[in-house]
Amino acid sequence: MTRRHDLDTLRIGAFGLLILYHVAMAYVAGWDFHLKSAHTAGWLQWPMIALNRWRMPLLFAISGIALGLCLPAHGRWQFALRRSWRLLLPLLFGIVAVVSLQAYCEAVDKGDVTPGLGAFLWRYWQFRPWPGASFSGAAYGFTWNHLWYLAYLIPYTLLTILLASVVRPLRHRLPGLHLRDRWIVTLGLLLPVLWLAWALLVILPTHPPTHALVDDLYVHAESLPLFLGGFLAARWQRGWDLLVRGRRLTLVLAVIGLTVELGIRALARMPDVGDLPEWVLSLPWAQTERVGRAMYTWCALLAIFGWAQVLLARPWRGLGYCREAVFSWYILHQTVLIVLLYWLRPLQLGAWLEPVLVIIGTVIGCLLIHELLVRRVRWLRPLFGLRADPPESPITRAATARL
Repeated sequence: MTRRHDLDTLRIGAFGLLILYHVAMAYVAGWDFHLKSAHTAGWLQWPMIALNRWRMPLLFAISGIALGLCLPAHGRWQFALRRSWRLLLPLLFGIVAVVSLQAYCEAVDKGDVTPGLGAFLWRYWQFRPWPGASFSGAAYGFTWNHLWYLAYLIPYTLLTILLASVVRPLRHRLPGLHLRDRWIVTLGLLLPVLWLAWALLVILPTHPPTHALVDDLYVHAESLPLFLGGFLAARWQRGWDLLVRGRRLTLVLAVIGLTVELGIRALARMPDVGDLPEWVLSLPWAQTERVGRAMYTWCALLAIFGWAQVLLARPWRGLGYCREAVFSWYILHQTVLIVLLYWLRPLQLGAWLEPVLVIIGTVIGCLLIHELLVRRVRWLRPLFGLRADPPESPITRAATARL
C-alpha cells in the first residue's frame, strides 16, 4: 500500500497546532486552564474558537483512518492487543511520570499543596483521592490531563475492530448501495451536520465535556462517529476523489458556518443588544449558532482532507523523523510548557516576552528530551509510544552493506 504522506503531514501539523493551542490556553481570558499567566487577552478567544472546533475531531478521524489502513485481514485480535498496549503504556507512564508535574504546579499555584515536589509525588503515586486539593483529577487521586486522547483511543480501537470482525462475514449478504456522486455529496454533507447539531443542541447542555472517559457523553457522541467514519472511509477511493473535487465547496461552507457562529457570538456581546426589538431577540439565535458550529466543524474537516491530498501528498525532508517524534512530543509538550510558565511567571517578563519564551522553550524542551533521551534509550521508547528498536539510519545501513 502506498504511504499516505498527506495524512502523515496532517497528523504532524495537528499536533503542532496543539502546542500553540495549549500555550494560548494559559493566556486567553475567561477560559480555565491548569496554570494561567498574569497576562491574559480576550481577543485570543476568537482564533481559539476557530481552531477548537476541528482540532480534536481531526485527530480522531485521522486515527480511525490509520486503523482502517493498517488493520490486517488475519490476526486482528493480536493486532488489537498490540495496538492497545502501545497506547496504554504511554498513558500509564504519562500519568505517573509526566502529567504528575503538571498536577504539582497546579496544586501549588492554587495554594492547596505546600511546595516540595518529592512530598507531592510520594502522595500522588499512592493514587488515592486527595481531599482539599483542587488540581485536575484530585477527586480520583491522579490525572491524565491532555493524555485523555489516548484513553479514548483504546476503547474506540477495540470497539471498531470488534464491529469490523462481526460485519466481515456478513458482507456478502448485505445489499450493495450504488449511489450517484451527487447523492453521496448531499448525504455526506447533510447527515453528519445534522448529527453534530443534534449533539450540540441536545447532549451538550446536560453533558458538558469532562474528558474522564466514563461520563463524557458529548465527547463520545462527537468523537466516536468520526473515528468509525475514518475507519470506514480509509480505503474508499471514490470518497477521497470526491473530497478533492469538492474541496472548494467544503471550504466555502466551512467559512459560512464559522461566520454564523462567530457572528452570533459577537452580536451577543454587543453592549446594547438588549435594546433590539423583541421579535429580533426571540429568534432562535442559540440554535442557529449551534447549527453553524456543526456545519463549520464537519465542512472544515472535509476541506482539510481534500486540500491535503492536493497540497501535501508528497514526502518532504524530515517527514520520517517528525512522524516518529510526534508521539513523544504530544506526551511531553503540555508538561514542558506548564513547568516553564511556572518558572517564568514570577520573573514578570511582560505580556509579549513571556509567551514567546514559553513557546520557544516548549519546542526546544520537547526537541532535546526526544532527541537526546527518548529516541536514544531503548527502554524509554515504548513508554513514549515508539517502537523499541529505532529505525536504522542511512549511515548505519550503508556501513552494514559494506560489511
